[in-house]
Amino acid sequence: MNKKIMILGASILQLPAIEKAKEMGLDVVVVDMNPKAIGFEVPEIKKEIISTIDVPAIIEAAKRHQIDGIMTLATDMPMRSVAAVAEQMGLVGIDKDTAVKATNKAEMRKALQKARVPIPKFFVVSNEEEYKEAVKAFDVPFIVKPADSSGSRGIFEVIDITNAELVKKAYEYCKPYSKVGDVVVEEYMNGPEVSVETLTINGVCHVIQITDKLTTGAPHYVEMGHSQPTKHSDEIASRIAEIAKEANKAIGIKNGPSHTEIIVTSQGPKVVELGARLGGDNITTHLVPLSTGVNMVECCIKIALGEMPDIKHKWSRGSAIRYFEQQAGIIESIQGIDKAKRIPGIQQISIVHGAGERITEIESSGSRMGFVIAQSSDAESAIKICTDALALITTNYL
Repeated sequence: MNKKIMILGASILQLPAIEKAKEMGLDVVVVDMNPKAIGFEVPEIKKEIISTIDVPAIIEAAKRHQIDGIMTLATDMPMRSVAAVAEQMGLVGIDKDTAVKATNKAEMRKALQKARVPIPKFFVVSNEEEYKEAVKAFDVPFIVKPADSSGSRGIFEVIDITNAELVKKAYEYCKPYSKVGDVVVEEYMNGPEVSVETLTINGVCHVIQITDKLTTGAPHYVEMGHSQPTKHSDEIASRIAEIAKEANKAIGIKNGPSHTEIIVTSQGPKVVELGARLGGDNITTHLVPLSTGVNMVECCIKIALGEMPDIKHKWSRGSAIRYFEQQAGIIESIQGIDKAKRIPGIQQISIVHGAGERITEIESSGSRMGFVIAQSSDAESAIKICTDALALITTNYL
C-alpha cells in the first residue's frame, strides 16, 4: 500500500512537490481553496478545496485520508496548519511554537535575540504612537515591515529619516499587510544578501547551499535574481552557514527544511529572517538541483514521511535565475523567447504575466512578469547566460 502525503497549496510554487510526490509513487492529497489552481491539474491526485490556513478543516481531511506525512513549499501561510496536523497525528514536522516563530517576524526576532543570533536592532509596534516612539531610536535609515507577511509584501525603507512625510507613509503602507496588526521597525543593514538552504534531520542541521541574492533595493526590496554557489570567501561562507544553523536551533526546527536570509554587514553576517520551509523563487526547486544535484523537494517529502533523504552533493556547478525588467502598463506582446531559449545553458524561460495582462512596476514578488534560469560551470557564467537571454527578449506595451 502506497504512503500518503498531504501537500498544502496547489499554486505554481507547490507544483514541483506535487509532481515529485506522484513521481515517487505516493498517494497525494492536495489542499487549496482555489479549485482552478494549477496543482489540481496533476493527474490522479486527491483534491481538497480548503483554505491552507483553515486548521480544523485540514486536520479533519488529514485524518479522513489517514495521511503519513504533511508539507508545504515556498510559502509561510500554511506552516501553522502543517504543525497542527503533525502534532495531532504524530507525524514528522515542526511544532506549533516553531510555526509561530517562523511565521511571525516579531516572535522570530525575539527568539533569535534570546539565543544571541546576530540580528539588526528592532522594535515591534502595534499602533502609530508606538511607531513614532520607535522611530526616535534610529539615527540611520530603517526598514518597516509587517510582522506576518511574506513575498516582499508591505516592506518599506526609510532612507531619509528627517523626512516626516516619508516616515509616516512607511507605516501607512506597511500596516494593512499585517493580519495581526503588528509592525516591525528595524535598522537598515547595508551589505550583500544571501539565503541559506538547509535540511534538518533528527536535530542535525545540514547546509545544502548558500545563494547570492539580487534585489530591486529601496523601497520594496523585491528579489530580482539568485545565483549559486555564493561568491563570498570560504571564511565568510563558513560564518554564514554557522549563523544559519544557530538560527534554526533558536527557532526550534528538528526535522525539515529552512530558508534563512542573511545580510553580510561590515560587522559580520546578520539574520534578516528565517522560513521553516523550502525557499521560493525557484531557489530550491531549480537552482539547488542544478548546482549540487541534491533534489531538495524529494528530500523534504522523505523527511515528512519519516524516511532518510539523500543529501549528498552529486556535483558542483553554477546556477542562476534572473527576472524580467518591466514597466507599468498592458502587455501587447513578448518577443524573442524562442531565440533566447536556444542559448546554451538556458534551462527554462517562464512568463508569469503575458499578452493582454495589465502589470504594475515591481512592488512585490507576485508582480514580476517572468524569469530565465541557467546552468553553467560557475555562478558568474550562469548569470551571464541569463543576462544574454534577457537581452534578446522584448516586451511591447499597448
